Amino acid sequence: MLSKMVAGITGRWNAPGGYREVLGVSLPLVASMASTTVMEFTDRLFLSHYSVEAIAAATPAAVVHLLFLLTCMGITGYSGVFIAQYIGSGAPRRVGAALWQGVYMALFFGAGMGLLWYAAPVIFAFAGHSPGVQTGEVAYFRMLTAGSVLPLVNSCLAGFFTGQGRTRPVMVANMAAMVVNIPLDYALIYGAWGLPEMGIAGAGLATATGWGVGTLLFVWMVFTARNERCFRVWSGRGFEPELFRRMARYGLPSGINGFAELFSVTWFVFLVGELGETALAATNITFSINMVAFLPMIGMNIAVGSMVGQAMGRGNPADAERVTASTLHVALAWMFALSLLFFCAPGPLYGLFLGGGAHDAAMAAQQVEIRELGVVLLRFVCVYCLLDGVTIVYTGALKGAGDTWFVMWNMLLGCLIGLVLPTLALRASGLMTLNSLWAAFTAFILLLAVISWLRFRRGAWKRLRLVETAHPLPDVPAGPEDGGRA
Repeated sequence: MLSKMVAGITGRWNAPGGYREVLGVSLPLVASMASTTVMEFTDRLFLSHYSVEAIAAATPAAVVHLLFLLTCMGITGYSGVFIAQYIGSGAPRRVGAALWQGVYMALFFGAGMGLLWYAAPVIFAFAGHSPGVQTGEVAYFRMLTAGSVLPLVNSCLAGFFTGQGRTRPVMVANMAAMVVNIPLDYALIYGAWGLPEMGIAGAGLATATGWGVGTLLFVWMVFTARNERCFRVWSGRGFEPELFRRMARYGLPSGINGFAELFSVTWFVFLVGELGETALAATNITFSINMVAFLPMIGMNIAVGSMVGQAMGRGNPADAERVTASTLHVALAWMFALSLLFFCAPGPLYGLFLGGGAHDAAMAAQQVEIRELGVVLLRFVCVYCLLDGVTIVYTGALKGAGDTWFVMWNMLLGCLIGLVLPTLALRASGLMTLNSLWAAFTAFILLLAVISWLRFRRGAWKRLRLVETAHPLPDVPAGPEDGGRA
């Protein structure tokens, strides 16, 4: 049995769409997401030692910001899928046009997000958190929204490379942003090296500065003479209404999916906030630890979308299936390893956030309570990590094929039926506790994983075509969801 397993792994390693290809494309993206993880993690780490109110405010503010940012980024970043399909279909000189339509979208949405600065007090007053937490939420959120145009532009410029399967430049830009962000984070939160003490607002400013460094590097790497010759990255800057509309039509569901995904987390965090500051802080720290597993998986999501997009551009859904299976195996191995870590070492992980941060007996007692709650919450994370990996890989593959409308409805209906209604029922019945909320959240992740797997397995995505120059796709037998139509 073991020898057969080893032979299977070895055979799949060098095969087309095998583990070697998947790791070659995804590892730089995983490293990029790991850099984002480190930025998020150190952000929360510094704030947890700054004050309990700061760490309690950080995650709700960041989640609400991501609620808007990922909605826009789902639309603007979908240019990478079009670039992948243009590359696969043998039309590289259409890449520049797809890139610029995404940039125009990014500038438009970035300006709109900047206006959220003025809405921040109203948004966080709705949450009903304590006045000190609300003040921190508003300050952090405003800094992030002011710089939102930068990650939106970055998502388009990164798509230029991921669409080609060249992911190392994305890693370089994100690593550089991390190198700038971490020391600046510390300096602006605590007031070091001659910089003012800004607390949680300083954390937001440091993050926006890191985004700006990434933007400068992307511009430098994308707009070269070689890329102009091969892909018309500058001469393709004209506005193309038809291509713009087509990208928006497929990108919009991806954006709404991002909104629904983050809304589910926002809804969950806001409900936890009703249970008190200690429960909220424990949940925020748990999500921060979970990011160590989750954010690198976003690299897998982007990578599988790019590889599936190229395969569909070549008119070869079989390659898309093979590369998706290989990505799933790698993703599950990663999630399993992290689940073991979370299960075996919850105390030391929480110690990073709580050790040595108490200034008085009351704060020390609060930290003990947060740690005790957190150990239980990490058990839930161990359960849903593997399920989350299944959802992330299959939704990435479906997006790469253009099946974005299904991905959107899966998330929207899953959020409503699998999370919002059950948690409302818990609150109305008086059964809402921290553990019951986390159990509902875990069941929600299970629902998404099962439906995503079923959709991919049935194969309706194999007949989709995004770009006008793509090779004809073979006929695929109609599945039950298509009403039997070929």
